[in-house]
Amino acid sequence: MEHLVTLRRDLHAHPEPGYQEQRTSDIVAHFLQELGIEVYRGIGKTGVVGVLQKGQSDRMIGLRADMDALPMQDNGTVPWKSTIAGMCHACGHDGHTVMLLGAAEQLARKVDFDGRVCFIFQPAEEGLAGAKAMLDDGLFNRFPCEAVYAIHNWPELPLGEAQTRPGAIMAAADRFDITVKGDGGHAAQPHLTHDTLLATSELVVQLNTLVARALDPCEPGLLTVTKIQGGFSHNMIPAEASITGTVRTFSPAAQDVIETRLRQLARHVTAAHGLQAEVNYLRYYPATVNSAAEAQCALEALKRAGLAAKTAAQPALTSEDFAFMLQARPGAYLWLGSAPSKPLHHSAYDFNDALIPYGINAFVALVRDALAKKFPC
Repeated sequence: MEHLVTLRRDLHAHPEPGYQEQRTSDIVAHFLQELGIEVYRGIGKTGVVGVLQKGQSDRMIGLRADMDALPMQDNGTVPWKSTIAGMCHACGHDGHTVMLLGAAEQLARKVDFDGRVCFIFQPAEEGLAGAKAMLDDGLFNRFPCEAVYAIHNWPELPLGEAQTRPGAIMAAADRFDITVKGDGGHAAQPHLTHDTLLATSELVVQLNTLVARALDPCEPGLLTVTKIQGGFSHNMIPAEASITGTVRTFSPAAQDVIETRLRQLARHVTAAHGLQAEVNYLRYYPATVNSAAEAQCALEALKRAGLAAKTAAQPALTSEDFAFMLQARPGAYLWLGSAPSKPLHHSAYDFNDALIPYGINAFVALVRDALAKKFPC
């Protein structure tokens, strides 16, 4: 494992943002080529695909890892902390990349199977829809995977414990931006203007009641205001103020309800203050929905490989653009326990290197079972 740990830490020290993973994709492509794996580049801008054929079957299984980092400062203390200001592998994509490379190494050198494995190294998972970009570039037309799988480290679970579930496992993610517009004025003469900050404050409170009062109580949903901006002086009422936040749901119907009611709230609350609201609402990731058969196959494959694997009790309200791939092909998204570690997106997060062999074994188990006659998925 030494060379894989060294590589993971090198990637951690050199994070790259979405669609700019040039150094990372170079490393991935070279690693695969050294194994004799066919390599295809430039799919989804900086995406890399490797194809390994063994036996005579034309069946193909896809395995996906993400490569991009987050635009945040690395506040960790490890010697391999980020060398790039304002850029950090705070979600473990460096570890995901290395786990899939390690699986490619095992499958190329030591594991017999009958068919093809498609290793998908995806750019721009963090909000930029790199999975969709790869699909738009013909990913599954060029590489006709019959099923596709992805693994994400999960600090909430014990080290090496895997979980997945049929149906929704991650939420749809929407972003809203509301700009409250008025004319501004002197803070000592509020009767001569309309108070954008007061209206914005009231709107924030009303937005936080929306899910509880607009959705069926049995329908999961979440709305969180994450940014409020307005004003630049202690004695002026600003002409504009803004609110930004996120909405998480598991069904298009719930998305429709929340977006409609959010627009109504923004319009009516601001109108009551003599102001106007401009609303931008973006549905950027759909819910990540596993196909039932592939989720069950994944759990059985991991158990046969000796990993602790169980059905997840409930989905998470975080989101994933692997959702786009699961809309195009059957498959499953799995969590793999990485505790102890910092939470995902923590500024001092560092991937737990002890997880690498578990991830490799999980990927190899998926291929071995899916492309074996004894346990066909």
